[in-house]
Amino acid sequence: MAKHSQFRLLGQRRFLPFYLTQFSGAFNDNLYKNALLLLVTFNAGGLMGLSVNVVVNLAAFLFILPFFLFSGIAGQLADHFEKSRIIRNVKLAEIVIMGLAAIGLWFGWYELLLLLLFLMGVQSTFFGPVKYAILPQVLADDELVGGNGLVGMGTFVAILLGTIAAGLLMGFETAAKLTAVAVLVMAVLGYLAARQVPVTGNHGADIAIRFRPVKETRNLMTLAAERRPVMLAVLAISWFWFLGAAYLTQFPNFARINLLGDETVVTLLLAMFTIGISIGSMLCERLTKHHISLVPVPWGALGLSLLGIDLFFAVPDSPVSSTWWTLVTDPVYLRVLLDLMGIGICGGLFIVPLYAFIQHETPRDKRARIIAALNVINALFMVVSALTGILVLGVLEVSIPGFFLLLSMLNAVVLLVVWRLRRSETVKPVDN
Repeated sequence: MAKHSQFRLLGQRRFLPFYLTQFSGAFNDNLYKNALLLLVTFNAGGLMGLSVNVVVNLAAFLFILPFFLFSGIAGQLADHFEKSRIIRNVKLAEIVIMGLAAIGLWFGWYELLLLLLFLMGVQSTFFGPVKYAILPQVLADDELVGGNGLVGMGTFVAILLGTIAAGLLMGFETAAKLTAVAVLVMAVLGYLAARQVPVTGNHGADIAIRFRPVKETRNLMTLAAERRPVMLAVLAISWFWFLGAAYLTQFPNFARINLLGDETVVTLLLAMFTIGISIGSMLCERLTKHHISLVPVPWGALGLSLLGIDLFFAVPDSPVSSTWWTLVTDPVYLRVLLDLMGIGICGGLFIVPLYAFIQHETPRDKRARIIAALNVINALFMVVSALTGILVLGVLEVSIPGFFLLLSMLNAVVLLVVWRLRRSETVKPVDN
């Protein structure tokens, strides 16, 4: 097949409707979640007698809990049923959930909104396995890295835009009602895009569907461990989410304490990190020359460590009050921005080839369940990331730049793992 740019996929029905569907979902998740947290923080001042800090952490727990409970059955369904059908049903469920959320936002029923955050997590759990398992069925091998790059870029841009949109809406007196309309409209647009996703065919009718959350989650781990290279790739991706969650969680305090910045600085840090990941994701197709290859992965891992170490030394010892303009014009602060963008670029180089590798090296009838296993491990690593942050920053009282330095040093171990994986990779045709 002729080697064309990955962007041509955005003009083709086999890819564009799916891309718009996953983009709208990631945008809506973050718009709703961040708007809810901002409303609870600034309007409700807590919930059910709980402090704001407790409610914020409870919300994060409620969103991530479904990945542990329902990934097993989500993987089974995605391997059993035709995937475009699942996508449409999941997006239809999103309309129902966001319709209830719109009512809750309109009338200020925050307890209901927390419950619906859990249901949004359930919806995301069932979409996750289909999101990556469908790509090898609609893309050729020489398009798989580029397609994953577009999905990775779209996901992080949607997260950024959803977060920014939530903040902008809070500037209006009718913020809750505007958010109610926005999340419902986005859910409907996502469903309309999902209706255009072409049928992929049903290839796993013999796979049994069992609702046994704990046992099926354990079975997912066993399935993922059947091939050592695939399991190593799964763990490497989960490490990236550990690392990414650690950086993103600390941005607000990092901006406030270490850069003496305002809220515009937090947004700029998030934007630079996201732009970096998008650039790295887009570079992967060119660097792999349209082949499924792990060549960029060790270089991405190396960059994550080196730039993370440089970030530690780039943070000024005696910061001055700053805005976003200070960061882009002052060479001292500009170095911090460039390090964060570089970390994002290296993250894109690191994660996109690993996703393509897992998709290609996994048999079609097990692919969605292995992606579901990846989602469980991702969720686990992000929980451990939060606990690590609490331990290192709260108990051991390490500074945030010191925490970033520690993460960069730990990443050196991951570099050794992915280097060995790269040296031993043998990408051969699998039952696709």
